[in-house]
Amino acid sequence: MQQQAHTIAQRLLNLYRQAHVIEGGWTAVNKVFIAESNDAQVISELENMPTGKKLVAHINNLRSGKTPMDSIDKDLLPYGGLMSSDSKSNASLTENEINQLKLLLDEFQPTTDNLNTIKQLPFVQKFGNDWIDSIESAIAFDKDMISKWKTVAQTDKAYRIWDTAKELVSETLTERNRAQIQADMPEFETYLPMFGDTGNEMLSKLRTFMSSLA
Repeated sequence: MQQQAHTIAQRLLNLYRQAHVIEGGWTAVNKVFIAESNDAQVISELENMPTGKKLVAHINNLRSGKTPMDSIDKDLLPYGGLMSSDSKSNASLTENEINQLKLLLDEFQPTTDNLNTIKQLPFVQKFGNDWIDSIESAIAFDKDMISKWKTVAQTDKAYRIWDTAKELVSETLTERNRAQIQADMPEFETYLPMFGDTGNEMLSKLRTFMSSLA
């Protein structure tokens, strides 16, 4: 149980540190903090991790209502607030990189192979976890490329949502998992149908999973 609590605490801390590059920002990660921090052991593990006490304070603020679900107290920002999605404004690509990306976007289909081809481009990888927003900023001058890039971003999000759903339905039924499914259900309902009958079947399993513990 302690090992599981440590794993959950580490995941929450990673989300806390990477909130500036996660789609949905604080609104998205705060839902996860609330859903997955009910266990006292998780809180105890967080308090013993670097910057974990700040996250615990933030969670307490969320639970008390002091901090709205779409924000965080500026004094509790990770890295002292130095990390920000504003860094994407510095993103730029060379003419050759733009031409290479344009060719791939013209042929892009929402498959794992096509998605991985783009994600493995050196000039995409250099932006790390902020690759979606950074590339979008770098090609903002071309409306056609932006439109096609949004399909790439949506495809990446869909596969990440699929992986999350698959992991949840493969685990033992717990109240924590039910809370996470409930918090993420709007995204499951948006993205899983993109996978056709397989996605709808997965969505049905999640709904059954959630209601079985209600």
